[in-house]
Amino acid sequence: MTAATEKKETAHCLSLLVANRPGVLVRIALVFSRRGYNLDSLVVSPTLNPDFSRMNIVAHGNPEILVQIIKQLEKLVDVIQAKDHTGSKTVEKELALIKLKCQAEQRTEILQYCDHFKATTVDMTETSMIIQVTGNSDKIDAMKRLLDNFEVLEYIRTGKVIMLQGEDIT
Repeated sequence: MTAATEKKETAHCLSLLVANRPGVLVRIALVFSRRGYNLDSLVVSPTLNPDFSRMNIVAHGNPEILVQIIKQLEKLVDVIQAKDHTGSKTVEKELALIKLKCQAEQRTEILQYCDHFKATTVDMTETSMIIQVTGNSDKIDAMKRLLDNFEVLEYIRTGKVIMLQGEDIT
């Protein structure tokens, strides 16, 4: 892979502080869509002030285009702040639920994986389990790879939630 290709495929972690109003998400998604950016993950959550919401967005693409996207986002009336946190010192977490078909003889091995990854079982029947794992993307990817050795029935994953470390406000 060349340096130019790597540059185009960089994952960007953005946070937006937006007005908590109907239609804001659609307008923001359109800005990305018009520039050919696909959103890898999107999390919208309340802030301490009920008038505002925080959006955490992860997208892959060309950094030069991202600069233009952020400038366009900042021009939207409902966007108070838009920041690219790529390369910043942040805490980034995700959650995944993984449903497995498993027999009694497989449970010990699965539970050992859960113990190693500090995952929990949130549902268990005679023939299936649902595992909840939280952490950074690499941890969840590693857990999923190991569990692919079993029959995965369902896999659901949240997007990243991002917060700057220290006293800086995201």
